Amino acid sequence: MKNLFKPEMLKWLISGLVFLLILKLLWFIVQITWLTAVDIDQEEDHSSKALYYRVKLTPNEAPAPQRKAAPVARKISGSIKEITLLAIYNDSEISVITVEYKHKSKVLSLGDEINGFTLEGAGSNFAMFSKNGKNYKVLLDKNDKGSSSGSSMKTVSPSPSDKSLEKKPLGEVTNEGSVKIIDRSLLEHYAENMDDIYKNIGISEIKDGKDLKGFKINFVRRDSPFAKLGIRRNDVIKSINGQEIKSYNAAFSIYKNIKNVDELSLVIQRGKEEMELDYEIN
Repeated sequence: MKNLFKPEMLKWLISGLVFLLILKLLWFIVQITWLTAVDIDQEEDHSSKALYYRVKLTPNEAPAPQRKAAPVARKISGSIKEITLLAIYNDSEISVITVEYKHKSKVLSLGDEINGFTLEGAGSNFAMFSKNGKNYKVLLDKNDKGSSSGSSMKTVSPSPSDKSLEKKPLGEVTNEGSVKIIDRSLLEHYAENMDDIYKNIGISEIKDGKDLKGFKINFVRRDSPFAKLGIRRNDVIKSINGQEIKSYNAAFSIYKNIKNVDELSLVIQRGKEEMELDYEIN
């Protein structure tokens, strides 16, 4: 029988197979000992989930409109019979009224009190007062004769009980050298009777845009105490006792305290000339 393989070739074949087997065994040992499963058998999963946020750029539903709370109307408890509303002045800075109480007129601004009633506000034809947590509304007297510059004025006929007061002689403005002397009773009278001021002198505001610059004298009744003070028609009163009149608050503050001063000084503009008029209170 003829040999298919030479002994040398068979020997080399067996040796090669043994070598491959040893090599495979060594590779298996190295794989278990040194290499990780990820390095050999698995591919690292680099996939990641997308990170995103939902953003509404154009909301489907418009936000519900916010309703503003309606102002709560003040509950009116009644009127005040013993107080008569004579005049009202309203502007952006101040609300001032003139009332008659016990046959005397008095000027009130917001927060002032009369007979325990506090002035809270004023409209075109009424004033609101409060007392003990209750609100009271006083209407402008129906006999008023008109309105001007945002104010409502009326001339009050004196009641019989006032006649005795009117008969009482008022003080005078007298001259002593270069100084004019004002009787204090005259100041006290005008501080309590604002209507008498309007009978003797006419005053209007002077403004530069929205800024108040003073008060212009439109007329002065002849032989009145105001004429004796030396002021004239078209004079502009710019300051009183060193306080510039740049607001109605300043003007009415001076008026309300006029009877308590001991000296009086007016700075006026007469034409192009600025003058100072000084008075003593006796």
